[in-house]
Amino acid sequence: MKKDWQARLEAISQMDRGLWDQGVVFAGIDEAGRGPLCGPVAAACVIMPPEPLLLYVDDSKQLTEKRREMLYDQILKTAVYARVAMAEPEEIDRINILEATRRAMAEAAREAPCRLFLVDAVRELDVPGEVRGIVHGDALCYSIAAASILAKVSRDRLMAEYDRQYPQYGFARNKGYGTAEHIRALREYGPCPIHRRSFIGHFVEPKG
Repeated sequence: MKKDWQARLEAISQMDRGLWDQGVVFAGIDEAGRGPLCGPVAAACVIMPPEPLLLYVDDSKQLTEKRREMLYDQILKTAVYARVAMAEPEEIDRINILEATRRAMAEAAREAPCRLFLVDAVRELDVPGEVRGIVHGDALCYSIAAASILAKVSRDRLMAEYDRQYPQYGFARNKGYGTAEHIRALREYGPCPIHRRSFIGHFVEPKG
């Protein structure tokens, strides 16, 4: 059954519309890459205008790569504010993935000209305003969904670059997640410089 994207757009923008109608300026924040064995975690913060609403905006995990890439460019052209920040593997290992994610989110939001931030699930952030954590926010809020797309595409592009540096791990395909292919390569070749040492102990004894 073909998805009714216009109906989906109306549904996912209801929360945003309630704030827009009150004249509230707010940002959506989301991340990509908390679960992989390597690479950074990416966070994006966006302020989207009430018009035009971009068709197909949804939780990035529900979209094809081609559609995410198309929306990435549209979001950047439409957004009042858009910024992506990343926390590198070394920082993740040092302070843990949740704190690294929070720092990346705060950095992405640092210059946002608003005082309200809608965040996918996370509630405590060092940002200049009120934080509202929304469980499954990327599926319920247009602005958070737009942020999820920016974060996902930014990170996926970076992992494609890493694939050229470390082709044995298949990063272009697995994006650093613990697929069977990735784990086999990790056990055969050991970790590369972008692996999260705190994540790979179950699969291989880190060297060095």
